[in-house]
Amino acid sequence: MSHVRPLACLAMAIVLMSKAAFAQNVPISAATTTAAEADDKVWSFAASAYTYFVPDDSNYVQPTFTADRGWLHLEARYNYEALDTGSAWVGYNFSGGEKLAWEITPMIGGVFGDTTGIAPGYKGSLGWRKLELYSEGEYVFDTGSTSDSFFYNWSELTLAPTEWFRFGMVAQRTRVYKTDRDIQRGVLAGLSFKRVSLTGFVFNPDEDKPTFVVAVGLTF
Repeated sequence: MSHVRPLACLAMAIVLMSKAAFAQNVPISAATTTAAEADDKVWSFAASAYTYFVPDDSNYVQPTFTADRGWLHLEARYNYEALDTGSAWVGYNFSGGEKLAWEITPMIGGVFGDTTGIAPGYKGSLGWRKLELYSEGEYVFDTGSTSDSFFYNWSELTLAPTEWFRFGMVAQRTRVYKTDRDIQRGVLAGLSFKRVSLTGFVFNPDEDKPTFVVAVGLTF
């Protein structure tokens, strides 16, 4: 019995030491996975309002609201596909890259109001240093009239010399208002401060009456 007790104590000490060593040597990948899992449980929200000043036509506001949690993307739009028309979306977020960072969100949406239909779409961006290419698009299969089915697109190529300022080029394809150009092109400049952004767009600047857009964004 005099030999058993010291051996039992030694075995217990080895077990405790091995547990402590394991706790102190958790793989970095495991810690990263835990952090990623925590991020996947956090909701992020964004809201924006684009005010269109259209020459010889009605001015209007186009609001958008988004909610993201991990891979899940939810979105609601109004006056995007047509005036007095709303759309609701669900999508899957993918992202990757370091020096060349990319994000892509394939989506499916339902359109209702003056225009009704089903719309597959996407949102995506590609960033390298201070340059960023952003694009969003959707094809609306109009259930009221197949001849009114249409592909909508908004794309930007911007340079951000500082964190609070960016400028660049923009293009859009829309049917919300009448235009002689299938694809409208223009320029943009934007400011941001913390969670708020303000961006101005000028479409068709070579025309006598260009279209102006002012966008206000908020993230929370």
